[in-house]
Amino acid sequence: MFDRRILGAVLAASVLVLPACSTLGNNESASSEGSSGFRLPSLPNPLGGGNEVSVEGIGVNGYLWRASLDTISFMPLAEVDPFGGVIITDWYANPDMTTERFKLTVYILDTRLRADALAVNVFRQVREENGGWIDAEASTETAYEIENSILTRARQLRISQLED
Repeated sequence: MFDRRILGAVLAASVLVLPACSTLGNNESASSEGSSGFRLPSLPNPLGGGNEVSVEGIGVNGYLWRASLDTISFMPLAEVDPFGGVIITDWYANPDMTTERFKLTVYILDTRLRADALAVNVFRQVREENGGWIDAEASTETAYEIENSILTRARQLRISQLED
């Protein structure tokens, strides 16, 4: 089985910048769009058969994809690959704490809604006295909390889809 870091490096190397938002039709319902501008693909009822979720238009689990974009929507996006399941943010500094900044890479590794289908890497930098940035260790707890937030949001999206 591949190590997540190796798989992450391979996925990151193959990231293509896709203008995903420009492919959305003008007649699509705005009710299923979140702050990210991406539309949740129509998914079949998971209770009606096989274990895998069929996703139209993207190569990963639609709930995890949408939940990832919703959860990190406050950060600027640098690269987005809905077919490979990779989201890379640009550096983000909290306005209340300008001495550090963060960057995220989110990997969606499966078409099923499972905890092990998601991996988040957090990169952190701190400001030096001369104004430059140096790499610093990010807490593993931070990545864990972001993953949990994404999974919680994905479950909410799935439940709301089942109720419709």
